[in-house]
Amino acid sequence: MFTGIIALLPVLLTGWALMTLVRFTDKALGLIPPAYRPEELVGFPIPGLGLVLSIMVVFVIGAFVANVIGRKFLSLGENILEKIPLLRWFYFSTKQVLEAIFVKGEDSFRRVVLVQYPRKGLYSIGFVTGESEGDLAEKVPGRSFTVFIPTTPNPTSGFLFVIPEAETVPLEWGVDEAFRMIISAGVILPEEAAGTNGISIRPMPIPDSQDRSDLSGQTEGEE
Repeated sequence: MFTGIIALLPVLLTGWALMTLVRFTDKALGLIPPAYRPEELVGFPIPGLGLVLSIMVVFVIGAFVANVIGRKFLSLGENILEKIPLLRWFYFSTKQVLEAIFVKGEDSFRRVVLVQYPRKGLYSIGFVTGESEGDLAEKVPGRSFTVFIPTTPNPTSGFLFVIPEAETVPLEWGVDEAFRMIISAGVILPEEAAGTNGISIRPMPIPDSQDRSDLSGQTEGEE
């Protein structure tokens, strides 16, 4: 029963996520004038067409912004947003975070380290988000990094620390492997930690009959 659940549940969850995405993007077809909607042109709705059109729109916008004219339009729009207090904060903060993760440098959220937290002798898994610069680099002795330490099992929350490089222990793990371990609370081990050729699920030890008899004898003796 449990083996069947483990085999089917990821498939069902993946299918549910895909169908939710398809239904959500198909709602974007409502922006098209009724006379030009696919169900009016071909006579029946086409599931997933909204997802295809959304991908095409994102691609066209990316290609447009990548050229000179698109960058000028983007700069003009940002100049307008910069004059609106609340929207300015939200837009530019989101843009800076996305650029830090996906654009600036190969170190941003691509290195996994161990740091001694919450006290000496206890190690937590962290992600290097960047190298300290400016005032941080001046106040912290030597080279230092900004490290994000996520919480288990919800890695979207956590703590941000500025840590000297000498106090970090680099790990040869991929970010996706480390995230799997964090979300699974340590049940799923990365390849290097498991000593296998892939992700390993660590089973809980089950005592054999001899061990159970010993435990029973100890329990009766204690009673």
